[in-house]
Amino acid sequence: MTGLAPIDGLAVLAIIAKAVEYGAALLAIGGVLFAVVFAARADAPVLALARRVAMGAALVGLVVLTLRFGIRAARISGLGIEGALDPVMLGFVWDSPLGTAALWRGFGAAAILGFVLPGVGRWVALGGSVAVALSYTQIGHTLGDPRPLLAPLLVVHLLAVALWVGALLPLWLAARSVNGAALLHHFGHVAAYAVALLTVSGCVLSWLLSGSVTALLGTAYGAGLLAKVLGVSGLFGLAALNKWRSVPALRSGNPGAATALRWSIAVEMAAVAAILLATATITSVTTPPARL
Repeated sequence: MTGLAPIDGLAVLAIIAKAVEYGAALLAIGGVLFAVVFAARADAPVLALARRVAMGAALVGLVVLTLRFGIRAARISGLGIEGALDPVMLGFVWDSPLGTAALWRGFGAAAILGFVLPGVGRWVALGGSVAVALSYTQIGHTLGDPRPLLAPLLVVHLLAVALWVGALLPLWLAARSVNGAALLHHFGHVAAYAVALLTVSGCVLSWLLSGSVTALLGTAYGAGLLAKVLGVSGLFGLAALNKWRSVPALRSGNPGAATALRWSIAVEMAAVAAILLATATITSVTTPPARL
């Protein structure tokens, strides 16, 4: 298929590592955004969970990023594990865009860990979450033209996705709390704006990278993107069902509503994991039609 790079064991490992890193970044950013946006509405245990998720994910992201350096060195050297440990090859990777992104990521993760600081902690962490989002403008498909448009679109897209992903675990906990129904109801209103930003930015990014609708057909990038869109559409449908049916049932005190909602949120988490794996595959082994 056009635009598809060879896929070997190292490529598969790179895809898995990138998917885990994406998930960690979204949880780190989203945990911070959730704690800031819903600080006045969420119960203390829910906010504490959001903070723990953000800080834990920031640390996991750094570990996986370190592993990605070794995987990248192994792939470009062609020497396997030996190349992953070669200082020269690792130096090449550090001098690549991945090294620049790592600096942004390291600064952002350190700032997110600043959540523990009294008083100013959440604002320091908020700055760190933006730095993590900006790190993704230093790598990948958005390095091409028109970069002045691609980079900010990607940041907006990441922040919108992160708010949703980072809210899943806190909302899962909130579904069984006394004030959980009110928080979930309010989140539904906020999420509507996030979904709008996510959709618009995602469509424009896809258009700029694909060049045309017809270019999506017959290319590996197009096939992967269409699969991702189908997954996201299903996720939107599930979220809409929660907003219009499950959350009102919880607010009405219907028996079993909390359990049903928690199961639905768990399914959303699984769907997000699948979408992240698709995204990692697209960005690792395909080339956008506009770059062919």
